[in-house]
Amino acid sequence: MAKAIAVQEQPTTGMDHLKSAPGRFGEFLKDVQSEMKKVWTPSREDVQATTIVVLITVFMFAAYFAVVDFVVGHAVAELFKYTGK
Repeated sequence: MAKAIAVQEQPTTGMDHLKSAPGRFGEFLKDVQSEMKKVWTPSREDVQATTIVVLITVFMFAAYFAVVDFVVGHAVAELFKYTGK
């Protein structure tokens, strides 16, 4: 059975936190630089393809919701007619 080793944490003060700020900021900038190297700009063809997919999807959802709205609207109208209101 593996035994866990307890690490005793030393309390840190606000001053220790403040003193470590420049080092943490430098590490943050290195991480930002590393992540920015991974960023790429899509080609015109990629943008056009995804735009077409988005437009088709939007129109499909619009048509779906129009049909649902029409059906539910007529069903409610018939229900009101049936109940005599």
